[in-house]
This record gives sequence, structure tokens and C-alpha cells, in this order.
Amino acid sequence: MSKRSENRLADLQDLEPSLDEFRTSVVDGLSSPQKTLPCKFLYDERGSQIFDDICDLPEYYPTRTERRILERHARDIATLAGPQARLIEFGSGAGTKVRLLLRALDRPATYLPVEISREYMIAATEDLAESFPELRIAPVCADYTEPFTLPELPGVDHGTTVGFFPGSTIGNFTRAEAVDFLSVTRNLMGSGAVMIVGVDLVKDLDVLRAAYNDAAGVTAAFNLNFLRRINRELAGTFDLSTFRHDARWNAELERIEMHLVSLKEQEVAVGTRRFRFGEGETIHTESSHKYRLDGFRELAREAGYEPVEVWTDDKQLFSVHALRTV
Repeated sequence: MSKRSENRLADLQDLEPSLDEFRTSVVDGLSSPQKTLPCKFLYDERGSQIFDDICDLPEYYPTRTERRILERHARDIATLAGPQARLIEFGSGAGTKVRLLLRALDRPATYLPVEISREYMIAATEDLAESFPELRIAPVCADYTEPFTLPELPGVDHGTTVGFFPGSTIGNFTRAEAVDFLSVTRNLMGSGAVMIVGVDLVKDLDVLRAAYNDAAGVTAAFNLNFLRRINRELAGTFDLSTFRHDARWNAELERIEMHLVSLKEQEVAVGTRRFRFGEGETIHTESSHKYRLDGFRELAREAGYEPVEVWTDDKQLFSVHALRTV
């Protein structure tokens, strides 16, 4: 990294969930009648890398569709933001889509990426600092679904606060959880802030199933990596060859569900705890809710936002919503 970029990159604020939090979440989830694992822990360094590969798959329409929408409407977002915006990205990942906004914004004051995977975020942030050497960047490693504080940046004045939550991650939450999350962001950003949210839409089931059961098996590797992480960090004994990935449509809740299916009766340890699996029993690892435009706007109002604008692609596969805190 150049010296100039390094001077604009603030120290990392590290609020990454502890190993004890990870262990408690895993044990509690595997102790439930329907075994579950919290999807936020899918994104260790390796999981984040595999997810980047998913985004490039031909079947996985959300990333490229959202990118086209952002390319088309980045200037509209910049107009809503005004000059010297403070940009907060929740779940920053590789930091690729945010570049479209940073290039369109009028002299952005600060960029605060918030990401749960520390090592992955550090690498992405350093790369971004090289591309935008004049931008003040203050990375935050945190579980952004829980309340947290933003770092103090003395001497930095900013205009409107803009939240950015791309990639349809809002769909990983239940409806109540999505309202809670948006409420957290509203309280964090304050009144008069703008929130930009990527929201996947209900569509043809063949398109949905293909996106989460890709032919190359990359999504399966992403899902199974969760078990590999438990083995590595929590002294787990999962045999990955005895589980398979399955993504299924839940029509009642209008969501894709990712499961890991046990291929036989077996017992697995996580540290000193042991868990039995029947043949065909599943671990529910992630949900991806699909929305209708009016349904999401109503959800946003419940969380204290006023819908301002929504942009979609020509095929109505995906949407990007602009909201304002009230």
C-alpha cells in the first residue's frame, strides 16, 4: 500500500464476534428440533472467498443484475446523498459494488465498511484505499445485525449519512429480523440519512432453484465450508462426505432455504457436546427471502424509514430501494 493511501486508512475498529459466541450459537442451533446454524458465520475468510466465486456464476443473477441497476442509477443515488457524504456499507465483502457509488458521489468524506470477516475485510479495504487514495476509510469488524458504535474520526466533517446494504442480504433475515436490522441502521445513522438496499424479488422458480443449486457445485462448497469451520475452530468431528447441500423453495414463506442433509445416521461432536443425526435429517443454514416491491416498502416503513425511490431491471428480477430515515 502506498504511504498516501495508508495515511487515509484509519485503524480497524474490531468488534468481531468471539469464539465463545460462535460456539454458543452452534451448540444452541444444533440442539434445536430443526437443527440450524446462523448464516452470518458462513462468512469466514474462506467462506467469503467462495461467495465471491458464487457471484460470478452464470446461474447467480443477483450480483450482475444489481450491478447493472447501480451502474444505471449511481448518479441518482449521488443526487440523494449530496456532497461530502459519509458512506457506511453493511456487509462490505470484497467492496466491488461500493466503487460504483464512490465514483458517482460528490467528494465523499468518509467510507466505513462494516464486515464480520476481519481478515477478508482488511485485504479488501487495503485494495480500496489504493484505488481511492484521497478517501478517508475507517473499517469496522462487527456483527452489523447487532447495535454497535461507529469510530470517532476527529477533524472529519461530513454531509448526509448514506447506508449501503447491497446483495440481497436483507433476504437472509425473517421479516421481523429485517425490521429489527433496519431499525438498528436507522438509530445508528440518525435522522435525514439515506439507506440504499438491494432486495431480491419473487420470480420464476426455475431461475431461483438454479441460482442456489449451481451446476458447478460452488454453492454446495460454500455451505459445506460451514462444517469445515466448525471442525477447525470448535474441535468438531463433521465428516463432510456424509452431508450434501440442498436448496429448496418454501412457498408459504416465499424463500429459498439452504440445508445440509445428513446422508446416514451418525453422531457428531462439537468440542465436548455430541449431536445425533438421522438419515435425511437437515441443518438449516440460510434463508433467502424474496420480496414484492410493495411488501418491502411496507416493511421499511415499519422500521422508521420513508421509501423514496425504487429501481429495477427490465425483467423485474431484482430491486434497489432508496429509503430515508424519519
